[in-house]
Amino acid sequence: MMNRAITINDTDNVAVALTDLSKGEVIRINDEDFTLTENIQAKHKIAIKDFRKGDEIYMYGVIVGMTNQAVGKGEPITTQNVEHRASSYELEQKKQVSWTPPDVSKWKDKTFNGYHRSDGQVGTANYWLVFPLVFCENRNVEVIKKTFEKALGLEKQVQYESYLNSLVDQYKSNGAQISDMGLTPMPEVPENIPDNPELFENVDGIRFLTHDGGCGGVRQDSETLCRLLAGYVNNPNVAGATVLSLGCQNAEVQIFEDALKKINPEFDKPVIILDQQNTGTEQELIAKAIKETFLGLIEANKIKREPAPLSKLTIGLECGGSDGFSGISANPAIGYTSDLLVALGGTVILSEFPELCGVEQELINRAVHKSSAEKFIKLMRAYEKAAENVGSGFDMNPSPGNIKDGLITDAMKSAGAAKKGGSSPVNDILDYTEYATNPGLNLLCTPGNDVESTTGLAGSGANIILFTTGLGTPTGNPVTSVIKVSSNSQLVQRMPDIIDVNTGPVIEGEKTIEVMGGEILDQVIRVASGETVTKAMQLRQYDFIPWKRGVSL
Repeated sequence: MMNRAITINDTDNVAVALTDLSKGEVIRINDEDFTLTENIQAKHKIAIKDFRKGDEIYMYGVIVGMTNQAVGKGEPITTQNVEHRASSYELEQKKQVSWTPPDVSKWKDKTFNGYHRSDGQVGTANYWLVFPLVFCENRNVEVIKKTFEKALGLEKQVQYESYLNSLVDQYKSNGAQISDMGLTPMPEVPENIPDNPELFENVDGIRFLTHDGGCGGVRQDSETLCRLLAGYVNNPNVAGATVLSLGCQNAEVQIFEDALKKINPEFDKPVIILDQQNTGTEQELIAKAIKETFLGLIEANKIKREPAPLSKLTIGLECGGSDGFSGISANPAIGYTSDLLVALGGTVILSEFPELCGVEQELINRAVHKSSAEKFIKLMRAYEKAAENVGSGFDMNPSPGNIKDGLITDAMKSAGAAKKGGSSPVNDILDYTEYATNPGLNLLCTPGNDVESTTGLAGSGANIILFTTGLGTPTGNPVTSVIKVSSNSQLVQRMPDIIDVNTGPVIEGEKTIEVMGGEILDQVIRVASGETVTKAMQLRQYDFIPWKRGVSL
C-alpha cells in the first residue's frame, strides 16, 4: 500500500506528502499519528514536531530552512512560516572519503554501439556542426541550413498547417466566430522525424548553431564562447565542423583554434573555417561553405557504429521544472544510475552550482583531492558573491513553479537536486567550459538555468544527458541526446510527448530507487547505441544558449 507521507532521512523533522491530504485527517508517519491542521497538497511538507521561531528545518539530513514563526506539529511548511537557511561549509571540516560501489555484475560485460574517435572518445551519435564565431554570421548559417535541409530532405514537417488552414477558412466564412467544431484533429508528433540524410546513413544529422555573442560586451565572454564551441567540436558526438567568421570580431579564429588545442592537443577532426571578409562576396562564402560541408559529410559517413565498453559513456546530469517529488524519485534514481556508471569506469558530470547550496560540505567531504575541494569552495563562493553584488542570491533560485510544487527554499531544492550525483567520490571540479577528462563524478560550474546548463554539459564532453523534471520542460540539446525523466506519473499522462522515463512508480511504492536506476542505465545504453530516439530529439529541441558568466541562477 502506498504511503501517504514520508520522511527521507532519519534526522528530518518534516515529512513529504505523497498525495493530497485533508484538514483533520490523521496520518501515520514513522509510527506516530499526526492530525493535520490544514489541507496539504501532494509534494508539500508537514511539520512532525513543534517548532519555535528560529528553529532549523531538516530534510535529506541537512538544513533546508528556518522557521520565522512558531509552527505546530501537523501544520504545513510554507513560504509564510519558513525562510531560506543553509549549512555553512569549510575545507577544514573535510572528512575522509569512503564509498561502497553498487553491484554492477549485470552490466560489467555490456557494451553500446558508438562512433570511435582517434583520441579514444566514443560518440553516441555522429553529427556535423555548422556555427558562427559571431552573431553577424547567423543569417548565413540559416541560409546554409535551409539549403541543406531542402536538398537532403530534412525539412521539418509543418505539423499545424492544416489546423491553421481550417481556422483561416472559418474566419473567411464566419468572421470572428471560430469554434473547434469540425476542425482537423491536432496531428500527433511522429516517433522518428528524419534527422539523418538518406545519402549519408552513418551521419545522424547536421546541427546548425546560432547565438548572440562573439563581439560587443566584454572580451571575456567572447573568449568563453570560443572555449565552449571548441568543446562542442571536441565532443565525441561530433565528426567535424564548418565555422563561419566575419573577420573583425572579438571571438577571433586564433582564440578558437587555441582553445581546441588546449582541450585536445592531438585534435584531428576536420574543421572548415571560412572568413567572410577574406573570402569576398556573401555568395562566394555560402557556396564554399556548402561545398566544404558536403565533402565533410562524405568523410563523416565513413565512420560506423562499433561496440564500446560502458566506461566510454560520459553522462551529464540536469534537472529543470523540478517539483517536490524530484528529490525523492527522479533525482535519486539517476543518482543510482550515476553510481552504476562510475563503478563501471564511466564519467558523470553534475552541473548547476546554485542548486548545490546547502550540500557543499557533503560534496567537499566526497572530494578525492584536497585541491578539488579548494577549487569547489572558490567557485561556489565567487558565484554566490557575484549574485549578492547585484542584489540577488542563491536563496532567489527557486522559480514560482518550484515553490508552488513544494520546493520553497533553495536549500530544500538543492538538497534534492544534489541526489542526481549519487554517492560516489567527487573526482574532479570543472569550471564552465573545462572539459571532463577524469573518469568518475565531476562537478561542473554552470547556472541552474536549464538551457545554459545543458549547453555547458555538452561543451564539457557529455555524450548523453539525463534530465529530471517534475513539472515538464521541452529542453534538449543539438549534439547530445537528452533523456527526460519524470518524477511523477501524472506528468507522463499530461505531457507524454516530452518524457522518456517515468520514476512515478517509486512514489507509488511499486519500484525501488535501485530498480529504477538500473532501468535508466538500460535506457541510456539503448539511446547511446542509436536504438532509441529521445523525445527531445524527435521534437528537434536543439537548445543552445552560452552562459555569459553574468549572474544567471
